[in-house]
Amino acid sequence: MSKPTVAILGASNNRTKYGNKSVRAHLQQGYDVYPINPQAGEIEGLQAYAKLSDLPIDKLDRISVYLHPQVGMKLLEEIAAANATEVFFNPGAESEELLAKARELGIDPIQACSIVDVGMSPRELAD
Repeated sequence: MSKPTVAILGASNNRTKYGNKSVRAHLQQGYDVYPINPQAGEIEGLQAYAKLSDLPIDKLDRISVYLHPQVGMKLLEEIAAANATEVFFNPGAESEELLAKARELGIDPIQACSIVDVGMSPRELAD
């Protein structure tokens, strides 16, 4: 059986940031993790990708967004095109405008912490 896949938008090398904690949490829970960060070459030992369309896979189970809503707005078309089963807008990554636009594009946004969703607490993930 194949592992579930997740792209983390806003993945970070800074271990205090949620975009890093999410990479680690999903890895620990058995996901194939694809960090998305145009400035990073590698995050937690994984190759980072500049954008979703750069990923070497056809289907994503989950996209988890850790970006300011104004940045997320600019990426909604790309997120919609990735056609992931689940799209999480983590606390602080959502706004009414972003969620409305996401729905217009056919995204069913999940407003929740994807780290908690995989059964972990961000506090468990030491910096």
